[in-house]
Amino acid sequence: MRSGKLNGSTRISESSELDVGGNIHELLATRTGEAIRQADVAGDEITVNNIAPLLRRVSEASRREIRHLVDALQTLDKKLQTDGDRIQRDIEEHVGLSRNVMQLTTIISDSVNSLPTTNSGNSYAS
Repeated sequence: MRSGKLNGSTRISESSELDVGGNIHELLATRTGEAIRQADVAGDEITVNNIAPLLRRVSEASRREIRHLVDALQTLDKKLQTDGDRIQRDIEEHVGLSRNVMQLTTIISDSVNSLPTTNSGNSYAS
């Protein structure tokens, strides 16, 4: 039994595991049931000799589907990593540009303040 409070990602992960487990069980039951019904329709007697190939086919189909899902997840992981790296570079570029704007603003402000004053005593900065 688990103790402590579950966070949101733990609940989602457990829910996903249950969904995947249920889907796999349903897939196996459906495919096995279809193959058995086909064997019954053909009048074949279900024996150890024809169950082994049936289970092998179901297992191979399931393994192919799992490999396909793993490949899709790996592709999404690479995309997420690439997008994260791009966002990090964009943020760093924005920080650099903001720093340059602040420096230019300071230079312009200092230049305006150093302008000579007019005869009336007012500077051009006013």
